[in-house]
Amino acid sequence: PAPIPADLVPPASKRRRYRRADEVVEEAEVTPVPEPVAPAPEVVEAEVVAAPAAPAPVPAAAKPPAPPVKPLEFTGERYPVNRQHLRDQGLIVPESSVTALLEEFRIVKRQLLYNAGQLAQQGMGPAAQRVLICSPHPGEGKSFTAVNLALAIAAEKESEVLLVDADFAKPSVLSMLGLPGGPGLMDALSDPGVDAADCVIGTDIPGLWVLPAGSATTSDSEYLASSRTRVVLDRLLEGAPNRFVIFDSPPALAASPAAELAKYVGQAVVVARADRTGSGALEDAVSLLSACPNIQLLLNAVHFSPSGRRFGSYYGYGG
Repeated sequence: PAPIPADLVPPASKRRRYRRADEVVEEAEVTPVPEPVAPAPEVVEAEVVAAPAAPAPVPAAAKPPAPPVKPLEFTGERYPVNRQHLRDQGLIVPESSVTALLEEFRIVKRQLLYNAGQLAQQGMGPAAQRVLICSPHPGEGKSFTAVNLALAIAAEKESEVLLVDADFAKPSVLSMLGLPGGPGLMDALSDPGVDAADCVIGTDIPGLWVLPAGSATTSDSEYLASSRTRVVLDRLLEGAPNRFVIFDSPPALAASPAAELAKYVGQAVVVARADRTGSGALEDAVSLLSACPNIQLLLNAVHFSPSGRRFGSYYGYGG
């Protein structure tokens, strides 16, 4: 064969040697080379700095319970009420026999007292103990109703009543009961130095107190719309949950104080005369008193009862 060029022959160290099938080759012992181990990191202990101890919480001082409100007691001078004068006007006469009129107002007062309890449970506050007696026009019996209702509530064993003459233009409560005049509600509203409780006068009828209308003014509606009105009215019920206040207000369609007083009462009774009050006037009056949440109607001067009831006959009145 032709010679192989020298530059094509690999050196002996790089030649591949082929082993015969029956040849034994001893393998050289290979000493493992240990892998380099990285040095362990130096552990530096962190310096522990103690945090300043938090001050122990100081327990809040318990608030002392609010002292009970001392009931407001009226200390005004007491005056006798002329029973014969009451009888002449057709009003309820205390300590006398049971009449049909008394029985009728017993029914009315029982409903009003029940409503007052319900309103108090609903969280209405002092307003639940205040009742406004009103009518659309003059001469429909509002003062007659207010006085008789006050006399009926005064007979309750665990309640007392304050009758307020709020008809500032034409007050009539004192004359109906035969009581003397004096400062009253309007004086307390117009003068912050006047305590309404000092203007209340007493009667010889147990549980019946009267607050006169007071000095006449042409700004009665403006005084009633002021913030002092609530202060004065709440003062009259201070600490006295069994005291009821009845307002004899002016006619709703004849003067504006009725609408202002309706904001401070829980109930309003609109007196309508059966033979005189029109439905339109009644609706207008109820609309003006809409600030009161509970408005009821009392029909006056009724001579016929479809049910045939005759109050008082059981006690010998009326045969």
